[in-house]
Amino acid sequence: MQPDSSKTDKSSSSTAFNRQLLQTYIALDNWHKFRLRLFVEGIFVGILGGLAISLFRFLLGEAEKYRIFLYNTYIIPGFSAGDFKPLLFWLAILAIAGLALYGMGRYAPEAGGSGIPQVKGVILGVMRMRWIRILWVKILAGAVGIGAGLSLGREGPSIQIGAVAAQGMSRLLGRTRMEERYLITSGASAGLAAAFNAPLAGMMFALEELHRNFSGAVLLPTMTSAITATIVTRFFFGTNTSFTITHLVPVPANHLGYVVILAIASGFAGIFFNWGLLNISKFYNLPIFRNNFMKIAFALLSACFLGFTLPDVLGGGNFLVDKLAEYPYTLSMILLLFVGKYIFTLISYGCGVPGGFFLPLLVIGALLGAAEGRVMVMMGLITDIYIPNIVIIGMVSLFAASVRSPITGTLLILEMTGDFGHLMSLALASAVAYIVAELLHGEPIYDSLLKRSLASHPDKKAEEQRTIVEVPIASGSILENKPLSRVPHLKQTVVVNVKREGQNMIPDPETVLKAGDFIYILTAAKNAERLQKLGEEQLPKDHIRKI
Repeated sequence: MQPDSSKTDKSSSSTAFNRQLLQTYIALDNWHKFRLRLFVEGIFVGILGGLAISLFRFLLGEAEKYRIFLYNTYIIPGFSAGDFKPLLFWLAILAIAGLALYGMGRYAPEAGGSGIPQVKGVILGVMRMRWIRILWVKILAGAVGIGAGLSLGREGPSIQIGAVAAQGMSRLLGRTRMEERYLITSGASAGLAAAFNAPLAGMMFALEELHRNFSGAVLLPTMTSAITATIVTRFFFGTNTSFTITHLVPVPANHLGYVVILAIASGFAGIFFNWGLLNISKFYNLPIFRNNFMKIAFALLSACFLGFTLPDVLGGGNFLVDKLAEYPYTLSMILLLFVGKYIFTLISYGCGVPGGFFLPLLVIGALLGAAEGRVMVMMGLITDIYIPNIVIIGMVSLFAASVRSPITGTLLILEMTGDFGHLMSLALASAVAYIVAELLHGEPIYDSLLKRSLASHPDKKAEEQRTIVEVPIASGSILENKPLSRVPHLKQTVVVNVKREGQNMIPDPETVLKAGDFIYILTAAKNAERLQKLGEEQLPKDHIRKI
């Protein structure tokens, strides 16, 4: 009689989970040593992530140089002279690139798009990533797609590359799921830091947008990985900032009203950008796009056409931002670039190839700022000397409105420009744009993309996994000054530990929770997001009863 394989699998899974649970209890009981271990592991995550992202940046840079060289040396001069051979050669290259992107997309669908929603899903425990597949596909496919001219950024791929590098290290070392989430967060931090030479922004993005938790356990590895990854990438690429914007002067106090006006406009623009990104799928659902290859081919052919008509909108757009700050573009040209970059970013992202919209979003914000700055100059409100300031204010305010991470946006632009003299105006613009987007009831773009992905491709196996969730008790939350017995009960949920000022407390039902406490809850992965929100939000009573 053959043994029941399903019972064997369940028994093996239960044994593995019990072993992970025991390791988690040991870590919670030895909190000081556990945090020191995370600190050291963050260094190795930064090294691995920095090396992987350096390879990605190198391949991407070579691909973009090759494209620009072909266009300027052979394709455009040949086309002007009636010689179509260079153009046909380039179209053949694009066809091969499209087939390669299509094949890699089928092999590793989790590597498609930005990668940031996938990382958020893994940290929440509702998605899974096959780290080996994603690692090499994201590096190669990202370089091919962006190098071919698609309006995509390197930051999303870099964040996912850093995250899967950390996940791979965690799996090889046999770490628990709780510890793995900390390491994945630190890997994402290393990714953004290495992509833009911006360690502070990388650390803050991982904390503010991905993990949404500032406990010492997540702060230490996140900080060390971001710094280490930046050191690694600076060894290969130097210390130059992402943008080269000179002649930045502090914005005077009597011009801050114009900053507010620009931020309000960016708040509306952020909602519009998110709407376009979330609805471009309707365009690609037209009958003409019978499969994903047709979508990729359309995006690549659009890039080829724009290479002749509007080449500044191709690729991520670093150099376009520098031009906007230095050269007096006409208002009509700025508006044309704005419309072209916006539409082409939607086309590029919607086709599903690996690549983010982080950098294109900043470029669109810079174009919005340049347009408003030019109007203000024409009206005599400001002089040309403040155009560079208006450009970077447009970037940070559109980012804050779309992503809803104002602190990250402010730090990112400061580090990308290398000038901290305009901190006040950037912080003001971020705050105003954030508030406008909130008043318009817009949802953060990465949250929306994650929900859409889960709705279309629910990962039942991931949701059924058991995990331990760290829930910080924020000041003013519904759990502050409440006993543990008042924590809303979910099915398959047990409080296993409470920490106060780094000390363990027995999770007695009468234990009163204080702001700054951390409770550790054993639960099904599908409950993780709701539990985390309980500790940080003032939820209405009817919502609590529903839970």
